[in-house]
Amino acid sequence: MKRAVLIRLSQNKNQTLGRLFIFNGLDLEYECCTLELAWQDNKRNVSCIPTGDYNVSIRESEKYDKHYQVENVMMRDYILIHPANYFTQLRGCIAVGYKFYDINKDGEHDVTHSRRTMKHLLEVAPDGFNLIILNNAKDKQTK
Repeated sequence: MKRAVLIRLSQNKNQTLGRLFIFNGLDLEYECCTLELAWQDNKRNVSCIPTGDYNVSIRESEKYDKHYQVENVMMRDYILIHPANYFTQLRGCIAVGYKFYDINKDGEHDVTHSRRTMKHLLEVAPDGFNLIILNNAKDKQTK
C-alpha cells in the first residue's frame, strides 16, 4: 500500500490549508493541495481531524462517486477525502485540489480543479494508502 503525508501549512478561524504527498516507496509520485476546516477540538462537522497516522480506503457513493474514507478517526466517522472547492462544503472531511485560489472572492483561499485532482489521486492510489497528518500551521495550532 502506498504512503501519504498531509502537511497542514496554514490555518485561520475558518479553514486549514495543506499539501498532500503520495509516495511510491521513497519516490514522490503525486502531490496536491488540501482544504479542511479549522481545528475545533475534533468536534463533529465543524473541525478537521487530529494529526496522526490513518489508513485510507476506497469508497463509492452517489454524491462523490469514487473517493476515499479515512479510517479509525478518534470519536469520528465518515471522514472522507472528496472533491470540494470551498471550506463551506466541508463537514470535517478533506478536499483536494490543484492549487489555492480565492475562487468566490470571499477573502479565503479555495482549492481549484478538485474533481480533476481527485481523479488523478485515484489513478495514483487506486487501493487507498496509509496517511500521516502533520501540523506545520503557523497561524493557530491544529492538535
